[in-house]
Amino acid sequence: MIDLKFLRENPQVVKQNIRNKFQDSKLPLVDEVIELDAKARAAQQEADTLRANRKKVSKEIGALMGQGKKEEAEALKAQVAKDAERLAELEAQEHELSEKVKNIMMVIPNIIDPSVPIGKDDSENVEVERYGEPVVPDFEIPYHAQIMEHFQGLDLDSARKVAGNGFYYLMGDMARLHSAVISYARDFMIGRGFTYCVPPFMIRSDVVTGVMSFAEMDAMMYKIEGEDLYLIGTSEHSMIGKFIDTILKEEQLPQTLTSYSPCFRKEKGAHGIEERGVYRIHQFEKQEMIVVCKPQDSPMWFDKLWQNTVDLFRSLDIPVRQLECCSGDLADLKVKSVDVEAWSPRQKKYFEVGSCSNLGDAQARRLKIRVTGKDGKYFAHTLNNTVVAPPRMLIAFLENNLNEDGSVRIPKALWPYMGGQERIEKP
Repeated sequence: MIDLKFLRENPQVVKQNIRNKFQDSKLPLVDEVIELDAKARAAQQEADTLRANRKKVSKEIGALMGQGKKEEAEALKAQVAKDAERLAELEAQEHELSEKVKNIMMVIPNIIDPSVPIGKDDSENVEVERYGEPVVPDFEIPYHAQIMEHFQGLDLDSARKVAGNGFYYLMGDMARLHSAVISYARDFMIGRGFTYCVPPFMIRSDVVTGVMSFAEMDAMMYKIEGEDLYLIGTSEHSMIGKFIDTILKEEQLPQTLTSYSPCFRKEKGAHGIEERGVYRIHQFEKQEMIVVCKPQDSPMWFDKLWQNTVDLFRSLDIPVRQLECCSGDLADLKVKSVDVEAWSPRQKKYFEVGSCSNLGDAQARRLKIRVTGKDGKYFAHTLNNTVVAPPRMLIAFLENNLNEDGSVRIPKALWPYMGGQERIEKP
């Protein structure tokens, strides 16, 4: 959510930002919020005048009563009563207008960084750099579900009976590999100075609306019936929520956390949920990283965050690339975002395995995450990035480490987490 004062003073900048995100239907909202805000401020000003006048008149009534001027005092009392009715009307009007302004402001997209390429959707995202040499072996690489089933490590049919499409059982070495990757990612991030965190796996509605747009919430979140709780779709929501309605001292920044959590997503309208595999699913596990920092430090942390993911994948011998998200592919709260994509030798292309985002002060403004420093109070900046999210990450891992004989090589970094095992063989 952008600053209302900024919108009031720079309506054309806000409108151009909406055009850059190809959301022209939201253009009228800028003028609407300015009009509503003007009415709300006028109501507040009149109410403040009445409140100030009430104190003054109350003193006059006391003085008149003391002088025995009862009739004049009663006239003033009648005026006070009338003003009280008007004040009640104004306060109700002010509250109603302020709520309307707030709801519209929640829909108007955040101002994107000037470096973001302009484009309509993810097809216009821009490749920035590649890390590692993408290799296509001279033997055929099976579909990832077949590789997992080859090791008796994936049971989709049983999961479908138990929970439906979009769920899975991981078994044996595949389940162990899944846990090994999560544990390795945890220690990798702790080694980079992040504090390990296991957050709540459910969050309240005020946290949900504080960290994401209404459209994202509708497409992603599972609501707990009869409770003001949602299952988290990604753990940064719960971790950013940790700081809701707090005032941090400047010397407490940055806050750098890395978390483990399961994640649950409706994947509403998603294609591929019916496919036999684990690329697009309703349930997965994830290691995440978040930063709460001073505004001037967020560009530096943004570069550090996506680099962490690149370094982790390269330590597992997986080629990746960095992709700059264009304006039309950015969620409304994001200032800037890059995806990290892993190489798929089977498909001979890259696919997304992580997303790094700088949200500026949008989440902090909604959640009231403030900082107090030598120059007063201000809103913090928040950032998040995927460390690793198996089982999707396992697709890249298996394809890039598959041997011609059907076994899978385990990179040295994972040996301690696999009990010293260096290869996965068919049972």
